[in-house]
Amino acid sequence: MRTCLWVFALVLVFGFVDGKKIERLRTERISGSAGDVLDDDPVGRLKVYVYELPSKYNKKLLQKDPRCLTHMFAAEIFMHRFLLSSPVRTLNPDEADWFYSPIYPTCDLTPMGLPLPFKSPRMMRSAIQLISSNWPYWNRTEGADHFFVVPHDFGACFHCQEEKAVERGILPLLQRSTLVQTFGRRNHVCLNEGSITIPPFAPPQKMQAHQIPPDIPRSIFVYFRGLFYDVNNDPEGGYYARGARAAVWENFKNNPLFDISTDHPTTYYEDMQRAIFCLCPLGWAPWSPRLVEAVVFGCIPVIIADDIVLPFADAIPWEEIGVFVAEEDVPNLDTILTSIPPEVILRKQRLLANPSMKRAMLFPQPAQPGDAFHQILNGLARKLPHDRSVYLKSGQNILNWTAGPVGDLKPW
Repeated sequence: MRTCLWVFALVLVFGFVDGKKIERLRTERISGSAGDVLDDDPVGRLKVYVYELPSKYNKKLLQKDPRCLTHMFAAEIFMHRFLLSSPVRTLNPDEADWFYSPIYPTCDLTPMGLPLPFKSPRMMRSAIQLISSNWPYWNRTEGADHFFVVPHDFGACFHCQEEKAVERGILPLLQRSTLVQTFGRRNHVCLNEGSITIPPFAPPQKMQAHQIPPDIPRSIFVYFRGLFYDVNNDPEGGYYARGARAAVWENFKNNPLFDISTDHPTTYYEDMQRAIFCLCPLGWAPWSPRLVEAVVFGCIPVIIADDIVLPFADAIPWEEIGVFVAEEDVPNLDTILTSIPPEVILRKQRLLANPSMKRAMLFPQPAQPGDAFHQILNGLARKLPHDRSVYLKSGQNILNWTAGPVGDLKPW
């Protein structure tokens, strides 16, 4: 069996099928399907009004800790900057389709650079109280035509531990708003219907600096760098990643087809470009920047996260470019991957080589047509026009301003 696996890997790596060398990879797109949506232009399809909030909700937080610009939650900052100069922005709120509040709820970091979400509910409540008092637009829909960027682990549930996040639920005042968030899992209390799931932030310039020539062969069959056990919070590995990462390590740490380790080498980005498959397992949350890195570097993402809702799933053909493995099937990962026909792998690689696929996963500076900023706007445009039922009658109230944990009601 081990010999068969090696033969299969060599066929893929060196590009020989039936004794003939495969021609250099071409790009491919999926026409007449979700793939075409990536090229949609949101300009002219919606207008967004950006509230001018006091700097304590955004710029002062960033001045206090510039690390917020580079962590995986930085989409909240760059989306604000993008909208300020975007042609979809309107300075006349009466003609706006959507209202955006520039709040940076994850820009409160520990010394280790991890976000502290515990003040976020109070910050959000404070901002909503401000806009509902100073402008009439929130009150007419109670936020149904407003969107918020909430890129924390479990979105607007504002907690880093899933059990506590589920217990908290989405901040009550955000229940009618459209949430733009990295967290996505089907049938989960932290994902509202109608939310827009986005990729986490990964630094485009940094990745660009590590690009290698495209004709270098992919000599690694399966690649992964990261934790298998969270020894501080879950030393046995049964709870962290629901045991999936521990299963990867225990089953494949000695398998020569699997280049897996907790080390994070300086050649990490280059190594991904030399790999055929890149594992993208869940951690504490179902998502991570590995998904972005895999797509950008043309490494077929192996998604191990049951019920995950992937970024821009109505535009990116994930089933066509990735491989989905159920968490319970991780012990069979080698068999699953080596059973994929070479022609299927080559087609996935051609689709991944399409520049539009890569652009859709990135928040570049400056923005580019088809990038993640534009995919968010496309998602908002597809939700228009708003149903007349979202507009409340005079004196009508739906949201409960006093709901939620007592601590969330304290002034911020």
